[in-house]
Amino acid sequence: MTDKTSAGVLLFRRTADADVEVLIGHMGGPFFAKKDDSAWSIPKGEYEPELEDARAAASREFHEELGLFVPPGDWIPLGDVRYSSGKGKKTLTVWAVEGDLDPAEVVPGEFEMEWPPRSGRMASFPEIDRAAWFDLATAHDKLGAGQRPYLDRLREHLDQS
Repeated sequence: MTDKTSAGVLLFRRTADADVEVLIGHMGGPFFAKKDDSAWSIPKGEYEPELEDARAAASREFHEELGLFVPPGDWIPLGDVRYSSGKGKKTLTVWAVEGDLDPAEVVPGEFEMEWPPRSGRMASFPEIDRAAWFDLATAHDKLGAGQRPYLDRLREHLDQS
């Protein structure tokens, strides 16, 4: 098991009733196809800190996962969270950006994996199979546990500004 470093962007918007919604993606591939709670993710991806800046990686990964660019706006640092993933420990760095995108315009990137297992055949799957806006309480249930602290950090930042 090795430690991984990832970076991502948590896009948020304010609704007419002053609530906050975040855009997250449902993880693609066969392992998450029939799951909903804890099967969504902040658009993010791995990078090598020696080779790439975390913010540049976050922007690149947002584009790779959603097929869309991060809307212009202030990048609010939400810090790092270290958590266990299926392949060891992961340190995730996230920024929040206020903006609005239509989830129907998402064109996800793809990844390949052997499927079915031990078949020797490679199959392509979308990185995310859908994206949607959720209020913070709903997003809390949808996100994996390691990413939930970012919702609290976003709320704290917005309450202080």
